[in-house]
Amino acid sequence: MENQGEFDSKIEELCELHRDAADLKGKDVQVYSIDEKTGIQALDREETPMKPGRPQRQDHSYQRHGTQCLIANLEVATGQVVSSSLGDTRKEEDFFAHIKKTIDQSPFSHWVLIMDQLNTHKSASLVKYVAEACGIKEDLGEKGKSGILKSMDTRAQFLSDKSHRIRIVYTPKHASWLNQIECWFSILVRRLLKRLLVKSTEELNEKILSFIDYYNKTMAKPFRWMFRGFDRSHISQI
Repeated sequence: MENQGEFDSKIEELCELHRDAADLKGKDVQVYSIDEKTGIQALDREETPMKPGRPQRQDHSYQRHGTQCLIANLEVATGQVVSSSLGDTRKEEDFFAHIKKTIDQSPFSHWVLIMDQLNTHKSASLVKYVAEACGIKEDLGEKGKSGILKSMDTRAQFLSDKSHRIRIVYTPKHASWLNQIECWFSILVRRLLKRLLVKSTEELNEKILSFIDYYNKTMAKPFRWMFRGFDRSHISQI
């Protein structure tokens, strides 16, 4: 568990990344905020047709046609939502495939990927991929037994190494609000999902991707990030 100093240091690093993302992009450093939105339901319900003197009404009972998981990237410098992935699950292989697809956009750039501490964000697959992509030749060990691959802690330490061309910056536990993609997820819910009715997961995916395209063309801009960290200078030392 992080102590207060580690917690504050991580928050300051994240706030600096938010503030400096545009300058970093000019230096070919891509700063992306990444997370999953799970359990997006494909919902539909019957409507009572309009009659003379009676408006059209929606029934209270829903028909459920399955769920989808959205893995989304927010490019912090521009506010664009790019290289989204939609599917039935959010397993290790799903997240790894998403990250590989993301990096493949610009395979020789430097990448800083902001995400929370979910176990799939600290996977052996990610470690092996980052090691290969960055030309790291050292022995990675064996998952659950030795070396870098031994545990989630050792894997996270490797994945967050600042000397790597591709690295992850993890939000502190209980501080996922520092991940800007969460702000965009709230926009997605308010603008689309809250009132969306569809008849299949295929139609749901189409609507989500269409909304992302519309958002990028008409609304996307960098979030104005005012928070810079906690000022604890007034707290007495005990």
